[in-house]
Amino acid sequence: MDSFIEAIKERALRRQVIDFDDALELYNRGKKAPYYLLAAASEIRERCKGKTISLCSIVNAKSGRCSEDCRFCAQSSHYMTNSPIYPLLTAAEIIGEAEKAATSGAHYFGIVTSGKKISGRKEWSEIHKAIEGINGLGLKSCASLGIIDRKKALDLKAAGLHRYHHNLETSRSFFTLICTTHDYEEDVETVRAAKEAGLSTCCGGLFGIGEDIRHRIELALTLKEIDVDSVPVNILNPIPGTPLENAAPLHPMEILITIAIFRFILPEKDIKLCGGKEKNLRQLLPLGVLAGCNSLMTGNYLTTLGRDTALDLELIRDLDLKAVQSSKFSVQS
Repeated sequence: MDSFIEAIKERALRRQVIDFDDALELYNRGKKAPYYLLAAASEIRERCKGKTISLCSIVNAKSGRCSEDCRFCAQSSHYMTNSPIYPLLTAAEIIGEAEKAATSGAHYFGIVTSGKKISGRKEWSEIHKAIEGINGLGLKSCASLGIIDRKKALDLKAAGLHRYHHNLETSRSFFTLICTTHDYEEDVETVRAAKEAGLSTCCGGLFGIGEDIRHRIELALTLKEIDVDSVPVNILNPIPGTPLENAAPLHPMEILITIAIFRFILPEKDIKLCGGKEKNLRQLLPLGVLAGCNSLMTGNYLTTLGRDTALDLELIRDLDLKAVQSSKFSVQS
């Protein structure tokens, strides 16, 4: 038994503050006794979030030509990649993708668009119609449309949107090494605007972009401070043509220990295992749930292939857990 891990676990379960030094010591202890740390994080997940796992699916509704220079992104206009380029899909096309996701077993469905922000009444009109259609399928509607202000957030809330997604990607102290075309505070303010409008908020990061554990802990503490509802965990899948195409992959245990620390810091929040999970965790993928995740992104990602939802449902069953599904569709879980 590691008395420090046990003590911090009990503090997490009592919703007491876990500070930077606590989290860093958890990491150091976890490197020496990883399975003990994962078991403690798994207990926090089950006691705070129960035995259910939610499945989220997305559609790349508008692809390419992004003005931002995020060094990992295949859709940035600053880099030469093979990423698809196309304008906003119609509402009918988006709803069609949502129906496929619902029949496969998804519970949440997100509309994701490239670019810093959406502009133009026609695009907003299609997005609003798509939100209505997604809700009509019994799915919880989500959107990731770039930077928005409080007025746009209120418009999305009025249109029926359940959750707004906008990642911070990394810590404030590391951000300028990853993106120089907008300020970190613009991203924070977008999340705050969504919260003020009454939207659920989804905001997380990307690991493996050159940051270290200190930056990841800093990010987790920022997410706790702004009180997001769902925290997506992405792991870099290097894309040829981007500045990070030759980035060294994180070791699977490094990823799992990081997830566990996020669960300690954010005991009541949804932690969603997302992009890059198959490539980076490989045979240890189920341990992502045992490390603290209570949600999975399923199906394909924006520009890369993901995992068949049937495999994710099998994973959930094999862990003796239960998938949350759409209210109108039922898939064996």
